[in-house]
Amino acid sequence: MTIHEGHRDRLRDSFLQHGLDSFQELQALELLLFYAIPRRDTNPIAHALLERFGTLDGVFAASERELCEVPGIGRNAAALIMLIPQIVKRSRVTVADQIKTIRNGRDAAEYLRPRLDSEREEVALMICLDARMAVISCVELARGSVNAVDFDMRRMVEIALKNKASYVILAHNHPGGSPRMSREDDAVTARAYKALEIVNIRLFDHIIVAGETYASINDLGGMRLYSY
Repeated sequence: MTIHEGHRDRLRDSFLQHGLDSFQELQALELLLFYAIPRRDTNPIAHALLERFGTLDGVFAASERELCEVPGIGRNAAALIMLIPQIVKRSRVTVADQIKTIRNGRDAAEYLRPRLDSEREEVALMICLDARMAVISCVELARGSVNAVDFDMRRMVEIALKNKASYVILAHNHPGGSPRMSREDDAVTARAYKALEIVNIRLFDHIIVAGETYASINDLGGMRLYSY
């Protein structure tokens, strides 16, 4: 057994017995890299990743191109790093999908948060609901920059009609910001309300997610303002 193999075994066994609570970020990343880089010392590579991206969160948010610019990281290691947050997201979305009916902003936020809180750019989603407020589908409408996203009203209406929706909930995220509605958010909500009203579909809410916080226009009583 080589020195590196002995170190890998000790680190793996420590994790299996005690979890990651006693691990530093460097050790956790080093352990992860064992499974993509089998015959090299991954400690300096983990150091290089943290120096480049600052934190584990920064490492997991990096693109394949950015990761592969770090010496020692190839496509296999980049794929493994990128896979971790996506698996976590998929798991959380699966739990959220157990919410079958949405009757208020809290229900909507619980359903939407796992889909949005890991995003680094603004993402627009729409939920289609039937007449009993049961979820029919959740569709991504658009992606934008870190502080803006365009809603395609024609596509929104087409999706709502295709799903035979009675109600629609719009949602987007404010990455790293406040869930407070901006002037642009207000304008989008007004346009969406009118566009859906023409085809006899009601815009029930517009949810803004910012990390663990959210704002519901409907819960705040704002949706009634768009009916005039």
